[in-house]
Amino acid sequence: MKASFCLSPRYRLDDELPWLEGIDPSRHYWIKVNGDNHLTVPIPGLLISSMDEMKQAIRQFRSLQPGEQITLVRAASSCKIYCISVNCYAIETEINDALVWHLFDRETLDSLLMTAHPDWQCASSDIELGRRLLIGSLQQATANK
Repeated sequence: MKASFCLSPRYRLDDELPWLEGIDPSRHYWIKVNGDNHLTVPIPGLLISSMDEMKQAIRQFRSLQPGEQITLVRAASSCKIYCISVNCYAIETEINDALVWHLFDRETLDSLLMTAHPDWQCASSDIELGRRLLIGSLQQATANK
């Protein structure tokens, strides 16, 4: 079977189409690819262990110049943020064995990164997203054995 190739639009906070399903407690951003309710992917977000670490990550993001990138490293995954041009950033993920860049404006990506703050709490409905991710990873581990 041939892997599909997805192009993602540029996501903005003021989009008319809802693209953000939610942000789970582990700071995964659940994105509806191209606004499609049947194709939602979790993107690993920023996790921090101190406020200094958060400040450093936010400063690093805000200082990105076109052509530069940063990597958000987590225990089990990572994601790269690319600065494409002024006010255009990409987060790279894999969907159906194909690399996809989700494009964001600066304000949107900055807002997503701010959810790393220790006082931030996800919506109660988004807790289920975290459960879905956990169940999926447990099923994957079982299938590999």
